[in-house]
Amino acid sequence: MYIVMGGTGHVGSAAADALLRRGEEVTIVTRSTESASSWQAKGASIAEADINDVDGLRDVFRMGRRALLLNPPADPSEDTDAVERRTVDNILAALDGCGLEKVVAVSTYGAAPGDRIGDLGTLWRLENGLAQQGIPAAVNRGAYYMSNWDGFIAAARESGSLATMLPTDLKMPMVAPADVGEAAAQRLVSDVDDVGIEYVEGPQRYTAADVAGVLAAQLQRDVRLEVVAPDHLEATFAAFGFSPAAASSYAGMTRRTISTVELPDAPRRGTTTLEQYVKSVL
Repeated sequence: MYIVMGGTGHVGSAAADALLRRGEEVTIVTRSTESASSWQAKGASIAEADINDVDGLRDVFRMGRRALLLNPPADPSEDTDAVERRTVDNILAALDGCGLEKVVAVSTYGAAPGDRIGDLGTLWRLENGLAQQGIPAAVNRGAYYMSNWDGFIAAARESGSLATMLPTDLKMPMVAPADVGEAAAQRLVSDVDDVGIEYVEGPQRYTAADVAGVLAAQLQRDVRLEVVAPDHLEATFAAFGFSPAAASSYAGMTRRTISTVELPDAPRRGTTTLEQYVKSVL
């Protein structure tokens, strides 16, 4: 049995689908069985557990042999760093005594220790914690998610303007969430000694200008880039409704991503191109 956290999200659902296609038994972990009811029709089981209930989460882990670990994103109206560090600690605590033979965690390019750098810091906390416990752990660091463009794509469709927090010509490793999920499934079913950090990105790297070009071709209209200046990041996130703490963390994460983009020599490569992803969103 494979336990999948985040099965109602993009990455977790892709991993669960990939496991089911392989004929594996899957249990989806969810806070609400109603939100995951469609999985039963696909042949998966559902286990209700709250990320803040360590004992309950451990009981769910005990139902399986291997587990996919996904730290849930915090509501941006809260202090996202504080909330996500707490949930990371809860996941690590729930692993203690759970009996799993292997876990796979989804992390991010650029994960590193630090304060107010969003997922880069919180997911490094998960990686570091997994390295200090006894269950064999594989870590997949995903590149910049193509889904980060989703909200901006909708606006571009209406106005012909694509906002970006990335420099226009910065070539970024990007990946579709579905490819991150597929890569996670591959490592879930691989040998128990397939552990450590690997990187996952799409078939090629793209710039913000590439995204605008793909959108223009799909929409058959001009799409101009509107670049948010680095010193305006906090104000931009605040305008999205982020708390001051969350705005600071997301701005710090964005600046770190821009300045220290990691480009591994041999990442796992998914198959979804930017063109395919944008077409699916539109």
